[in-house]
Amino acid sequence: MPAFAYRHIKNLYPVFWSKSVEMVKMIEEDLKSRKANGNNDNTVQISNWASRATLDIIGVAGMDHDFDSLRDPENTLNQSYRKIMSSPPLIMKILFVIGMMFGNLTWIHSLPTKRNKDIKQSGEVIRNVARQMIRQKKAKMEDPKAETGIDIISVALSSGTFDEENLVDQSMTFLGAGHETTATALQWAVYALCKNPNVQTRLREEIRANLPSLDDPNPISAAAVDNLPYLNAVCNEVLRFHPSVPMTIRKAVRDTTLADKYIPKDTTFTISPQILNRLEELWGPDANEFNPDRFMGPGKANTGGAVSNYAFLTFLHGPRSCIGQGFAKSELACLIAATVGRFHMEFKFPDAKLEIREGATVSPKDGVLALLTPLEGW
Repeated sequence: MPAFAYRHIKNLYPVFWSKSVEMVKMIEEDLKSRKANGNNDNTVQISNWASRATLDIIGVAGMDHDFDSLRDPENTLNQSYRKIMSSPPLIMKILFVIGMMFGNLTWIHSLPTKRNKDIKQSGEVIRNVARQMIRQKKAKMEDPKAETGIDIISVALSSGTFDEENLVDQSMTFLGAGHETTATALQWAVYALCKNPNVQTRLREEIRANLPSLDDPNPISAAAVDNLPYLNAVCNEVLRFHPSVPMTIRKAVRDTTLADKYIPKDTTFTISPQILNRLEELWGPDANEFNPDRFMGPGKANTGGAVSNYAFLTFLHGPRSCIGQGFAKSELACLIAATVGRFHMEFKFPDAKLEIREGATVSPKDGVLALLTPLEGW
């Protein structure tokens, strides 16, 4: 999809940045409001804000429509996503394992369970919203005086290669995949930075020295963000160490061999970025350590010093790789920069054991409860 090419993504940085700034300022307002009412607790659940911010970003950048989830968390679209992305009950996890054992997962989605019903209803809500946005955009573009938008739908419509239903399908994909995965990545970023305060401090120094203040009204450029080596390194290390989707499923389209093992055609198997991203044979003896410096230095910005480009599997590779990886990394960089630039972050419960929430993505179960302290001077 040409709309995900970098020449288009770079025009979306002002959208990523403005929504990141909006999120940070709303968190600040919330903390000030608490303090004014005698509540000095500065605990923030990162998952809540991250999910709402990324939904707004994909709305503006994808469809030129602000869903306004940051200011209205109870809106229908946000609630529909919450149902789809919620952790499945134990019985669904058991059925998933059974389906994997027999190499067939399609029957699980046809079962008359409450979760399947919720997912179907929520999916219809999201699909109707996508169709409505596409029709509005198409009508707007038919006006000869209207400017061509920079959002993904505008670029796709301008290409003339998509009919309405195909474009709705594409929209469903990037609305779903481009929303919760990045929200999850931001949660893991805050988790990692709370756990590694030295990394947090170093990153903040780079951000404050090179990026404009959150109060600067001028739109930010792609170059301003892309030219920060340590920010890039932290983003890549978060994505390597904590992939939002730790495993995926593939089916062999022909007889093949993997790691000297014969794989017959139609075999269903899993690929785990979580495992391969931390394999010592690919990443070295510190593969299981969070270390952004692996992405610093000549030739390491994209490879992290791994023995192969294919060692970084978060977005997969080949024709079925994630087409939105450039969008996701740029969006994540802006979200991290705005958050770290403004707040000192630490765990609310520093000694608590990490518990995982399993759903469409994998994230800390508590949504990352962090103490955020606003910092002056930026």
